[in-house]
Amino acid sequence: MSKLKIAVIGAGSSYTAEIIEKLAEFREKLPAGEIALMDVDETRLSIIEGYCKRAVKHLGYDVKITATTDRARAVDGADFIDVQLRVGGNKARVNDEKIPMKYGLIGQETTGAGGMMKAFRTIPVLLGLADDVEKYSPDGWIINYTNPTGLVTEAVTKYKKTKIAGLCSGGYFPRQHVANLLNVPGESVYYDYVGLNHLNFAYNFTVDGRALTDAEFDKMAEKFDAIGVDLIKTLRLIPIGYLGYYFNTAKNFKHMSEAPTTRGENVQELEKSIFAEYADETLIGKPPSLTKRGGGGYSDVAIGVMDAIHNNANRWIVVNVPNQGILKFLPDDAVIEAPCIVNNAGIRPIAVKDMPNTVWGLISAVKNYEQLAVEAAVKGDKDLAMLALLAHPLVRDYDVVKPLLHDLLEANKPYLPQFNR
Repeated sequence: MSKLKIAVIGAGSSYTAEIIEKLAEFREKLPAGEIALMDVDETRLSIIEGYCKRAVKHLGYDVKITATTDRARAVDGADFIDVQLRVGGNKARVNDEKIPMKYGLIGQETTGAGGMMKAFRTIPVLLGLADDVEKYSPDGWIINYTNPTGLVTEAVTKYKKTKIAGLCSGGYFPRQHVANLLNVPGESVYYDYVGLNHLNFAYNFTVDGRALTDAEFDKMAEKFDAIGVDLIKTLRLIPIGYLGYYFNTAKNFKHMSEAPTTRGENVQELEKSIFAEYADETLIGKPPSLTKRGGGGYSDVAIGVMDAIHNNANRWIVVNVPNQGILKFLPDDAVIEAPCIVNNAGIRPIAVKDMPNTVWGLISAVKNYEQLAVEAAVKGDKDLAMLALLAHPLVRDYDVVKPLLHDLLEANKPYLPQFNR
């Protein structure tokens, strides 16, 4: 049996260590002959390459590690193309945070106006990657964790033929919270799940087919206080933490505006420590500072999808996929985040039961923004970009949108060739 080739695009990410560690754990189920690391940042790529070679040797993982700045070379013949890009780096992220805040708006890298700019920088790159995959590895799967993953996945599914799994670890956390709360295996926990990436709700929890009691749900709400315990108990839905930007907007803006530095600035400083640790030739495990980085859990989901596809394992996994009639109030081509059955045939979303009528309006409004933003990103259309911001519940005000969009486009000019032809 021929061994797999797995490409990691954006391998200079601090998260690459988690992918390597998980692939080593799954070496029997996912027998890889080569892991091809690719990044445009030669310095970070070289540091991660050195770490990965030490790590696989320490783990007794017999796999070839290669590194290149040539995307086509990395993709060529790959069975899975793991994508974890940050176009413009954390420097661009800081602009996404600071510029909206100047106008009294939430400044965040995947939500609101800042999230739109991240999509504008990222979507053209992912479409270019999809072209490479179609040309050099037509049967390969893009396993995407690049944010905003919902918008990125929608762009690829609308404009390209490439197979893609749009992933986020957010859909994995409710399962883990219930498993930890009740001391049961995660595989025994299931739930309905509705919404979009970074705007979703889990409900109808069961453990081995038994519904959670009201008391168990309330206990989980107290442990999972993303938007306020009382509101969670009233909704009877477990929200992702990002919902705080919508349900507690003033409080979150106050917290952001009073903080001495943004999250992006904090990450820039933290990554100096992380990469200093990666560069240490005695390091064979994950850098100690990586625990402070946040955003973990991706490797579990990504490798789970690869395993399900390669081994026809029929796994239940939350994935970003085209709606296909699952949510009746959204277009079929609108990408949603939903529980899916993943196997060798692909990714099939599961029908939503008991759709909560308390949140479909918010989901619809944000999806309206997302569809406009995707089209604007592909076409480089400033008018569509303005309409997207007007549709977003966290922006909306036309008198703010005009100068805000100007400032955002100017700050991102080096990364937005589609808007500057």
